[in-house]
Amino acid sequence: MKPLKITTPLTDAVVESLHAGQPVLISGTVYTARDAAHKRMYELLDQGKPLPIDITNQIIYYVGPSPAPPGRVVGAAGPTTAGRMDRYAPALIARGLKGMIGKGYRSPAVVEAMRNHKAVYFAAVGGAGALLSRCIKAARVVAYPDLGPEAIHEFVVQDFPAVVAIDCRGEDLYRRGRREYAQAP
Repeated sequence: MKPLKITTPLTDAVVESLHAGQPVLISGTVYTARDAAHKRMYELLDQGKPLPIDITNQIIYYVGPSPAPPGRVVGAAGPTTAGRMDRYAPALIARGLKGMIGKGYRSPAVVEAMRNHKAVYFAAVGGAGALLSRCIKAARVVAYPDLGPEAIHEFVVQDFPAVVAIDCRGEDLYRRGRREYAQAP
């Protein structure tokens, strides 16, 4: 299947056009955040305070990039396990987050939030952080610099490869693959 080129920020029409299993090439701005940054954002929402970035129609990439080697904007930038953000993700999706990039399963609560608010979860290839970093054309810290690699970064990406792992209808590529493998002769 030929990858579909998509650009951020995501619209409802683009999100609705994506189906589990569809390879995509993402271009535009994506934000990074891992466990510690998610915890802080969740606490802000709980206190009724604004987030440090506008997540409306944006994608959050679950990654903690390594320091940039000479001549590069960022070091290795591979996806981390998405399930660690599941406690916080539904609140961010309800606030307008349209996409997440990570690896691994998502909880039923996250999938339900994706259905209710039209969001999508992309899987990136784990163990390929050095290759994925080549798609990152600019990087800067935009919040929580004290968190080091877990700070929120703004990445400008070009043709970042991913696969739609869970679409906005709740179709889950991980679970579908598991079912198909179990039925294989």
